[in-house]
Amino acid sequence: MEILKGTNIDFIGWRKKAFLISLVLVLLGFVALAMIIFGKANLSVDFTGGTNIRVQFQEPVDIGELRTALLQGGIDDVQIQHIAGTKEFFIKTKLSDTAKQKADDRIVSILNSGLKAKKFSILETNMVGPTVGETLKRYALIAVILSLIGIIIYIAWRFAFVFGIAATIATFHDVLFILGLFWLFGREINLLLITSLLTVAGYSLSDTVVVFDRIRENMAKMKSKADFGLVINRSINEVLSRTIVTGIATLLALGSIMALGGEVLFDFALALFLGLLVGTYSSIFVASPLVFLWRRKAI
Repeated sequence: MEILKGTNIDFIGWRKKAFLISLVLVLLGFVALAMIIFGKANLSVDFTGGTNIRVQFQEPVDIGELRTALLQGGIDDVQIQHIAGTKEFFIKTKLSDTAKQKADDRIVSILNSGLKAKKFSILETNMVGPTVGETLKRYALIAVILSLIGIIIYIAWRFAFVFGIAATIATFHDVLFILGLFWLFGREINLLLITSLLTVAGYSLSDTVVVFDRIRENMAKMKSKADFGLVINRSINEVLSRTIVTGIATLLALGSIMALGGEVLFDFALALFLGLLVGTYSSIFVASPLVFLWRRKAI
């Protein structure tokens, strides 16, 4: 299926404007990363510590009804997940034990007051301490760094070292962009977001590899170092239709998750949705122009 045929867009000619846009996105990402490290972002229970409770109701309860009861009780930083096929819910909150009252006792009191007609029981309570949160935050950062190192090694082995560096910069650019947007709009930074960032890194890499593979094929066909910009432009134009078709199909799936997956999956799908868009952008306007600039300097 080809949506576009015979395009001849000068992508390399847009590199300066694209680099300026990317610089702003990356700076925003670095600011967000600094805020996360210093605990100034909207971090989830996984990173800050708090209380996880599994509660079971005897009668069906709407998740919105449960959230309203907790909000009216003064607990606004809460995540609620319904366990499909049951009357059980996972409740995550940054609320911690105090000298006067345990966190789970307060939640029980709020539910008894807000849902008087609903009988329930607490099946499980877990406390996540700040030490555990710091450990998870450190491991999440290590996971992202190791994935980027793996990208360099893989692309350098499959293509050339300069391709590996360009792909890593583009992937790092995508991760920082999403992190920056989530911080800027006050979205919660949690382990599910880290999962989506690693998924975005994989998607971005896959898209970049498709472009790089076509560049390598055309380099062998055209055999002209002086016209390397022409090689890149032709390569991107040749895979442009494939990129659009793949992107639309994936966006439809992610859009469905955002619309129907509920609040728990919304941020995860949103991060992937944004990551797909910026991943496509970076493979064309970041990774490929970086290879062009490196190659032109080396000639």
